[in-house]
Amino acid sequence: MTFRSTNPVNLGKLLTEQKNQSSADIDLKSTAEIVQIFHQEDRTALAAVEAETDAIVTVVEAITATFSSGGRLFYIGAGTSGRLGVLDASECPPTFGSAPDMVQGIIAGGDVALRNSIEAEEDQDETGARAIREHNITDLDLVIGIASSGRTPYVLGGVMEAKKIGAKTAIICCTPPNNNVQEIADYIIAPIVGPEIIAGSTRLKSGTATKLVLNILTTASMIQQGKVYGNLMVDVKASNQKMTDRALRIIMDITECDLATAKQKLIEADGRAKVAIIMITKKLNKENAMQLLENHNGFLRPALHH
Repeated sequence: MTFRSTNPVNLGKLLTEQKNQSSADIDLKSTAEIVQIFHQEDRTALAAVEAETDAIVTVVEAITATFSSGGRLFYIGAGTSGRLGVLDASECPPTFGSAPDMVQGIIAGGDVALRNSIEAEEDQDETGARAIREHNITDLDLVIGIASSGRTPYVLGGVMEAKKIGAKTAIICCTPPNNNVQEIADYIIAPIVGPEIIAGSTRLKSGTATKLVLNILTTASMIQQGKVYGNLMVDVKASNQKMTDRALRIIMDITECDLATAKQKLIEADGRAKVAIIMITKKLNKENAMQLLENHNGFLRPALHH
């Protein structure tokens, strides 16, 4: 199966390419009126994501199962979709202390495409398939293709290759899924946001809806991995001053210790807030605290109540 570019007539039929009647005369509007149109239309993105709740839950559970079996999560996309995938993946390690390879973003055109438009890359399904092979995807992994139009050859080619390898597959699109998507994706999340304010500019509502979905997918699955205690990011990586300050506040919040104690134990715990919290609460040294945490698969709550 190949996913070559369709002709302009077919592309024009896509929902993401249609004209939006709410913004038909936007070039004649005042700034205040333009902003109000955005507010009105952005609300449809939120509603569209909420309508996909069941599908999102299913994919979160699939990601959780993937992580639990030692697999990884990959996003693959082009343009805005690819950038959003890379953004979400890159923010997991500092937020959740996850390994850098646990969640990865693949973008058509490579890293240079994060800052520069390399739109022609998205038309090659074999390039997407090659990217999947180069990342050594296995049948333990889950690959999520992100394509607002549901037809980007690079994305569908990559997802198709992942499926051949035996990986679990999903597609996030903002149009009703076509037959190609239904054939290659084990899971589909399709928030239907309707025509964009500027026709075809899927960085707008489609991008907003995609970002909302990605926020939920990684955050919910990381919570299921024990990366959060209450609503605190207890696996935060103390990699700079802001993150260190956050880690200290988390330690003090949970243990009710003073700042000096929190600083000392965070140093002794090699910057790992969870370990410091157990050391303080259970009055253990670093090695025993780490062992207790490991005994509970990295989940802080049961470790503290052991």
